[in-house]
Amino acid sequence: MGNNVYQVYEDEIQALEEEIKLLTEKYEDIQQESTFFSEEEILKSIKSFQREMQGESKGNESPTDLKAQLESLEADLSFLMKLTGVQFTSHSKKTLEKTGDRTVQKHRLSGNCYSLSFQLEFQLLETQSKEKVSTVITDLSIIMESGEDSDVSKFVSRIEEHGNLVTFFRSLSTYAEWYEHRRRTFLHFKVQYPEVVTLPEGLQGDCIILRNPQLSGLELMIVWKIHLDEEGTTTPVLDLLTKVPEQVLQHKVTGVESVPARFRSMVGLLGIEAAVENLIKVL
Repeated sequence: MGNNVYQVYEDEIQALEEEIKLLTEKYEDIQQESTFFSEEEILKSIKSFQREMQGESKGNESPTDLKAQLESLEADLSFLMKLTGVQFTSHSKKTLEKTGDRTVQKHRLSGNCYSLSFQLEFQLLETQSKEKVSTVITDLSIIMESGEDSDVSKFVSRIEEHGNLVTFFRSLSTYAEWYEHRRRTFLHFKVQYPEVVTLPEGLQGDCIILRNPQLSGLELMIVWKIHLDEEGTTTPVLDLLTKVPEQVLQHKVTGVESVPARFRSMVGLLGIEAAVENLIKVL
């Protein structure tokens, strides 16, 4: 998806956030107490807020208009969740400082993106002037399920340094989608060819081993890495490693050395699933 499309959603989200802020300003936490919201409590709060706004409406907007706005916001949220795969499971907020034009809040978020879970903790500094309201994220800390991956660790460190949550969620969505695609592909071939396919690291690993029970000692290992650079660009990288019995090497069987290169060509021509399928059938 192009950056321009993401920008449209980012602008829309920012506009919705400003609108929600104006409507809910009188409900802000002035006692500096931490609050925790489950999914059920969020829905109850939305319905309660809707009833209060219907009762307090002074003619500027009818209850029907407010209901339509709420339904539109819920539809937008549902669409964005389906589009990005991101779903929040909990949120807590604590007001650390509040003056006339300055508010500091500490947020904790947890959720999942496809099959990857994540946790965020950060402080949000909001300053208000006559011209505009500006926000700055500080003290950002991110924990991801696949944090042991060196690429992911470097990317997370860069995001924590710059406090860019938009880039984090954009890249997380793409990375997690590839992660889930790899998991499902491995599961498919394990179920389809249980006697041939072995997953030494389980479904969350990055390799799959192919063995023919009738060809003792011959193994083909497909390594499927998901490269995530520090800028947040995700690239799948596949390679094939071969383990050939000594007796086969002694006969100098032609073509063994070229199998990895041929596999990479098949991936480019046929796609990942078709290339693996053809390799299994050949084996």
